[in-house]
Amino acid sequence: MGEKLFESFFMGGFESSTHRLKSGRRLDEIDATKHDRFVTEDYRRLQSQGMATARDGLRWHLIEPSPGQYDFSSVLPMIEASRTTKTQIIWDLCHYGWPDGLNIFKPEFVESFRKFAKAFGELWKSETDDVLFITPVNEISFFSWASGQVAVMNPFKRRRGNELKEQLVRASIAAIEELWAIDSRTRITLIDPMINIVARDPKSRREIRGAEGYRQAQFQAWDMLSGRLKPHLGGAPKYLDIIGGNYYVHNQWVFRGSFITRDDPRYRPFREMLLELYQRYERPIFVAETGIENERRPSWFRYVCDEVSAAIASGVPVHGICLYPIVNHPGWNDNRHCYNGLWDYPDENGERLVYQPLADELQQQRARFAASGIA
Repeated sequence: MGEKLFESFFMGGFESSTHRLKSGRRLDEIDATKHDRFVTEDYRRLQSQGMATARDGLRWHLIEPSPGQYDFSSVLPMIEASRTTKTQIIWDLCHYGWPDGLNIFKPEFVESFRKFAKAFGELWKSETDDVLFITPVNEISFFSWASGQVAVMNPFKRRRGNELKEQLVRASIAAIEELWAIDSRTRITLIDPMINIVARDPKSRREIRGAEGYRQAQFQAWDMLSGRLKPHLGGAPKYLDIIGGNYYVHNQWVFRGSFITRDDPRYRPFREMLLELYQRYERPIFVAETGIENERRPSWFRYVCDEVSAAIASGVPVHGICLYPIVNHPGWNDNRHCYNGLWDYPDENGERLVYQPLADELQQQRARFAASGIA
């Protein structure tokens, strides 16, 4: 597969959403899971399971409490922990949240994000000589749909999804340029969900067109960033560095209908979706998020690993699989205890109970991929 991008093939992702809910309450999943308090212990836990790479997030609203004033006290312990434990971090600059007072649709948002990226890039350079891996905006396509099209996430707008998508692409490009100006070695991971949608009536041309149009929308952010779509935004092939595809159990459904399960003949094998993604962009890719709740965790992970293995065998350069989230977290809207991680909430000493069936499956998959010379 050419160059080795990540320190480990299997990695863990810490839920780091920071958006405001309709109630006005701001989420802070890093705080809610006490990951910030026990970050060194959490990175060591990853290492104990053979995961030397993690996805983690910056909390922009904490870092920039007032315009142009940066406080990196929430980040410095995380950088120190990564250095101490020798854990490679893929940082999210923006994981759905931004400082209060910024209008995400205005040009000022792009400028503020550019300056924020520059400030973090300079901090990183002053703290370590390691290559920076960064995701400018997490899930641009999903973010735009949820926040600007169907009003289920902040800022709760309707029919402005395309406008928001273009804005987030502009912001990403501005951030990337700043980071490359500081260190040209910086690697950019561009992460969005991978989906499949089928027509309810396979004989209806209208249904087929609708389903395919919706399915093709998953590529729009990547197409904009690469300059294939709406080149006036400033996109270019150079911005498409590393592509991360997120894949969950609910990522396939009938157009305007229900989800498709794996026993449905219309279900598309994940290996085919990975192949399509690679053939479209010819860039290195990784599974940036995958997971499920409760007792299905091991079997779902096994399925994803089976499909990734098959994709690699067919020539697709898949460089990693990220278990996401790696620790259980409170539900966004209902605060329920989501049992979807490898580890649970910590006790007062920072110990987290491991979900042993998933840990066992992870070790089996590590051995399997290692035997194939992959991990």
